[in-house]
Amino acid sequence: MYGLAQFWQSTIGKKIVMAVTGIIGILFVIGHMSGNFLMFKGQGAMHDYALLLRTSMPLLWAVRAALIAAVVLHALSAYQLTMRARAARPADYAVRKPQVTTLAAKTMRWGGVYLLVFIVYHILHMTLGTVHPQFTHLDPYNNLRIGLANPAVAAAYLVGMLFLGLHLYHGTWAVFRTLGVARPSAQPLKRRLAVVVAIAVAAGFAVIPVAALAGLFPEAPAMAEEAH
Repeated sequence: MYGLAQFWQSTIGKKIVMAVTGIIGILFVIGHMSGNFLMFKGQGAMHDYALLLRTSMPLLWAVRAALIAAVVLHALSAYQLTMRARAARPADYAVRKPQVTTLAAKTMRWGGVYLLVFIVYHILHMTLGTVHPQFTHLDPYNNLRIGLANPAVAAAYLVGMLFLGLHLYHGTWAVFRTLGVARPSAQPLKRRLAVVVAIAVAAGFAVIPVAALAGLFPEAPAMAEEAH
């Protein structure tokens, strides 16, 4: 237990925690994005998907608990590392001239804050339905179709996907670098795997609100609440 506490208190420990929780997050968003594509197969496919996720409630809640723990540890590690960096240099540089940087690196902190707020909103919107105009349990097709038909809501989702893409681009490379899989690069635009992951996931998520706004999801009768 003491060794675990020492590991957490160390800077490298926090970086490893960020890397591991980052991998968990990457795997989750890829899986979540894949499930969203069932929207194009129709209401029945989305309903069956929702039922599948609830065939084992203990497992579902275990996964949710693990994801929540990963998000909390990831955000806490990022915050504490930022505070340590600031404490190590109370007076900032008079002029900053970074040798290697990207837009993704520059927006990691504020983008991360937006994503945290977005995650809370998304849960309230599409999981709990408390801020959804016409939420029906086990009817994710209509929940997405109706919930994203509002241009303001769709815009908020699209901004979230933009920040997610930037976060994944920088974060994916940082994971490999922290775990020693890849060496630091002076050519950030040549991080091929990070580029592929970031673009594929961001675009994959973004296509759903865009399709909803374009009316590409046909109207379907609401599923009965008794199915819950």
